[in-house]
Amino acid sequence: MMFRLCLLRNGIFALALALGLMAAGCVSTPGTLLRRRGDEIVVAGQLFHTGTRVVLWSDPGGFDAYRVERRFAPLAEADWENSRITMTNLPSPPTPNRYGVRTNGLSAEEVERVRGGGWDLAELRKKVDQLVLHFDAAGTSRACFKTLQDERDLSTHFLLDLDGTIYQTLDVKERARHAAASNDRSVGVEIANVGAYREQEKDPFALWYRTDSRGRTVITIPGGAGAPAERTPRFTGRPARRQAVTGEEQGEKLRQYDFTREQYQALARLTAALCTVLPGIRCDYPRDAWGRLAGGKLPDAELKVYQGVLGHYHLQAEKVDPGPALQWDYVIGEARRLMKLPVLERDALGRPMGWRPRLIRDN
Repeated sequence: MMFRLCLLRNGIFALALALGLMAAGCVSTPGTLLRRRGDEIVVAGQLFHTGTRVVLWSDPGGFDAYRVERRFAPLAEADWENSRITMTNLPSPPTPNRYGVRTNGLSAEEVERVRGGGWDLAELRKKVDQLVLHFDAAGTSRACFKTLQDERDLSTHFLLDLDGTIYQTLDVKERARHAAASNDRSVGVEIANVGAYREQEKDPFALWYRTDSRGRTVITIPGGAGAPAERTPRFTGRPARRQAVTGEEQGEKLRQYDFTREQYQALARLTAALCTVLPGIRCDYPRDAWGRLAGGKLPDAELKVYQGVLGHYHLQAEKVDPGPALQWDYVIGEARRLMKLPVLERDALGRPMGWRPRLIRDN
């Protein structure tokens, strides 16, 4: 009886040990397929969950900024030699790589180590402390990638489409070209939206937005801009608010249609994931002396030490993206809720921010 009990105990121990080794990745069968959930982003070669749909550059239908050729040109004409001829009127000569190595604060020895792809997460966390939000002005992620990759010799880490699908085009360890002087220390997100315009400017709103029979505003995609949402069949995009939003940035009044509910939900989750994985990015936006969202470019001295989420217009005086329609309090508040962070300071109206944010919607 005692002998059988010992065998049973030993068998249970052996099974537990085997399961533990398998869970730790120590035991595997060659050729075993490991499946992703489809919500992971890549940071320094490691996968991190976001809780929302992510399409990587290596996935079918993804957008690969590591490639040299133009993504949407005929294959026979897409190589770099043909591509460089089409890239005219750029501020500097085009290069086959639309990205580079983050070199800020690295010694010569460290540069040699990471330039071959050798970033480790701990080191990357010391270098990246800003998350920059843009509207893409192209309206869809497909059109945006075509502009960046095929025409402007630029790049970004993430594209956020109208249906909330996130496309990652590069590992976050790479230095994408999206935010001028902050490229070395930042992560970039291009959000599909045709942009914000001054009152005297000609805007594309009549082409992109219409009112349906129920009085709701619907996004309509003009020809050539790509499908409204390639990952969501029969998707109908609607800005969160029916009417164009008017606001002030850089001291000028601007009009812009809001982002979609799906984009807000995905952006909050992406922000939470990035602020968690890269804790140098504080989950908050730039504030003025009254605690409100800063409405223009940050002074150079302030920008130099700023760590957190910010808009492109906080970096450069000539930029206005992500525009006055973005509901910053929802994005930051929801991200902080997901991260289980404490309530932020109160806003200009005295309301506590950051725990139970509400997306403003009337559409």
